[in-house]
Formats: sequence, structure tokens, C-alpha cells
Amino acid sequence: MTGNATAKCTDSIVEIKSAHAHIRLNVEVADSAEERAIGLMHRDSMPYNSGMWFIYETPRTVAFWMRNTLIPLDMIFVNQHGEVQKIHINARPLDETPIPGGDNIQFVLEVNAGLSERYGLGAGDFIRHPSIKQDPVWPCQK
Repeated sequence: MTGNATAKCTDSIVEIKSAHAHIRLNVEVADSAEERAIGLMHRDSMPYNSGMWFIYETPRTVAFWMRNTLIPLDMIFVNQHGEVQKIHINARPLDETPIPGGDNIQFVLEVNAGLSERYGLGAGDFIRHPSIKQDPVWPCQK
């Protein structure tokens, strides 16, 4: 077995499983209103295999923007079960145009622009993280 098959979920790792890939990303968690408001602002880089995992208390309609964000990002919008609903590719730095994520979104994963296309990610893929507690489609191992 590989490390991915036996690894337990931790707060600092998000796993993504698609028809094309199974990847693990190191993440910072933004689970308070203040942390979500700041996000990845004012950073001039982010390591390749990293991201920010935004957690909302309940599913909701979300929209993001790139105010004060200096690096291009892909935004992956995820429902309460860990299923990817939408991916916005290559959000432009400093653009304040709202990027709608849709309804019933509880999590958003921001990664370096290009990662989604590189791994062939799309709607219907699955994400695993300990914060996904409501009937996860790909549950954490116990």
C-alpha cells in the first residue's frame, strides 16, 4: 500500500480524488470570519503543493474576490459532503470582480493557478479533510 492509502486525515492536509489523480496538498485552514476575510492576501508566492482551506459553519452561497491577492489562484468550491461543485480557473491577482462559487457551498480550496488543469480536476471530484463531517462521500479513515 502507498502512504496515500493508509494515511489518516489531518487538519493540515487536503486530499483530492478524481478520475485522473489522487493528490495531497498541505493547507492552511481559515475557519473564522477574520481568517476567511484575509485569506491569501498580501502574499507573493505559495509553495506548489499547498493551498488554503476555507471552512464555513454551514452550507451557503459564496463569492470570492482577489482584493490584495498577489498570486493567481484556482478556487475549488465544495459542498458539505466533500464533492467539488465548481472550479474557477486562474483568478487574476488584485481583481475585485466577484467570483461566484454557487449555492450550498461549505468549503473552498484555493490553490496555485494551473493546478486544477494540470491534474484534470473538475466538478464531481471528491475532497477529504477532517472538517467534512456531514455524510462525506470520501470519509476520513478512523
